[in-house]
Amino acid sequence: MAFEHYIRSGAKLLRCGYTTGSCAALAAAGAARCLLSGERPERVSLTTPKGWTVEVPLEDWEISTDEVRCAVRKDAGDDPDVTDGGLVRAAARRSARGIAIEGGEGVGRVTKPGLDRAPGEAAINSVPLQMIAAALEEVCADCGYAGGLSVTISVPGGEALAEKTFNPQLGIEGGISILGTSGIVEPMSERALIDTIELELRQAAAGGAKRLILTPGNYGLDYLAAEGLDRLGAPVVRCSNFIGEALDAAAAEGFAELLLVGHAGKLVKLAGGIMNTHSRQADCRAELFTAHAALCGADASLCRGLMNAVTSDACLALLDAAGLRAPVLESLLAEIQRHLDRRAGEGLRCGAILFSNAAGTLGRTEGAARLLERWSAAQAQDEAR
Repeated sequence: MAFEHYIRSGAKLLRCGYTTGSCAALAAAGAARCLLSGERPERVSLTTPKGWTVEVPLEDWEISTDEVRCAVRKDAGDDPDVTDGGLVRAAARRSARGIAIEGGEGVGRVTKPGLDRAPGEAAINSVPLQMIAAALEEVCADCGYAGGLSVTISVPGGEALAEKTFNPQLGIEGGISILGTSGIVEPMSERALIDTIELELRQAAAGGAKRLILTPGNYGLDYLAAEGLDRLGAPVVRCSNFIGEALDAAAAEGFAELLLVGHAGKLVKLAGGIMNTHSRQADCRAELFTAHAALCGADASLCRGLMNAVTSDACLALLDAAGLRAPVLESLLAEIQRHLDRRAGEGLRCGAILFSNAAGTLGRTEGAARLLERWSAAQAQDEAR
């Protein structure tokens, strides 16, 4: 029976699922109950931190005198989760005292600071650890057992699944993470993406970085490599469409300087104060090009052409033909700088570089020019030492 909880996304109802953390706690409870009572439960349930009850069947049983193993099949609901349909296993063994929880095959190991767990530990986050421990304590109480338990969580195929996640970039090696703060997967969760961005920024700050380069995606990474900007000694973090949230997080983590590098099709929206650049939030590229062209003396015919243009490169071609590219970009860049400064606050100096795949570098805000001058000078001094 499917997990029947839904959230509304626009006009659609999307079915929720449950996290790998919930799966691990449920599997651990099932394995422990069989180990301590000698009876194999068909189903187990728990109340998640969100307050919703999850009840699931158990499968993949292996029972011996010393150890019991079973698994729960992950249900991500309508969320496009790479772990959907996969097994999360728990193997339970008696021990002298206390509860020990470890990660096994397919569960990643943390290798960098700044994550929920310390380097060297299994990537089982704090809330799932608490959920697993609470589920085990409840089973021990029900069974009248006063000894200890040792539980190993594993994920068949987890190492291959991890290649489809952010784990390699975060420094989590060998498998997926056991995650979840509410125990519930909410479909198409923007929060999950923002959490990942904030985590990368926290890691960079934990490593002592005070400078930062943000870019929305792969185009930006390619541009940074081609221009040598990824060799200026600042960590590079992809922020997707969440420019505003990334700026907020960078300021909160104590970064002093931030360079934002992106395709004009996205970053031109910042000139209108739009800090989430996804097209469903706002797609005002043509309007912004038109408004700034008008400020720079464009006639009505050019303004109509810009409003009808379907890409930023098409707008640039029209501005080139009218001899207005330079002043219009200068006007747009000044507004981008103004909005970046307002969002970043006083403690974070920032700037932006715009490019297009067809035209290359389009321009730098004043803040970006100052940052690059300072960073390049610092790099030259380091190389001279």
